[in-house]
Amino acid sequence: MIPEQLKLDNQLCFRLYTASRLLSQAYHPLLSEHGLTYPQYLVLLVLWEKDAIGVNDIAKRLYLETNTVTPLLQRMEKEGILVRTRGTQDARQMIVTLTSKGKSLQKKLSGVPFRIGSAVLCESLTPETTPELYRMLDGIIAKLSRFKGESVSGW
Repeated sequence: MIPEQLKLDNQLCFRLYTASRLLSQAYHPLLSEHGLTYPQYLVLLVLWEKDAIGVNDIAKRLYLETNTVTPLLQRMEKEGILVRTRGTQDARQMIVTLTSKGKSLQKKLSGVPFRIGSAVLCESLTPETTPELYRMLDGIIAKLSRFKGESVSGW
């Protein structure tokens, strides 16, 4: 008989993975009509908050490596959504700035959070309980980000 801790339904990682995958799928039809992927949408969210920032800042904000973000930014630049320029103080730094097309997407996509929120609200997830869920997930993210690439055997 399999121990309880090894059953799939008792794995936090499986629930988080499944929720993340299904949530990304829910975004797909809303974003694809604008020619965007979910990771591109996340980059846009970062740039709408603060435009003209470094690639490293975008990567850090998204909890990604720069070598993951760079090809994504290159595709977005080819699509005319943003431009990348060398930093004036440090030529090694790439600064990412939205184009008018990238800025116009903000208005076009402004209803996406509401539509996704409406789709996932349920008996246990309401506008009142959402902040608590965010707090718990932020705690998990903060704890796990300390162990990025390291063994968790010391836990």
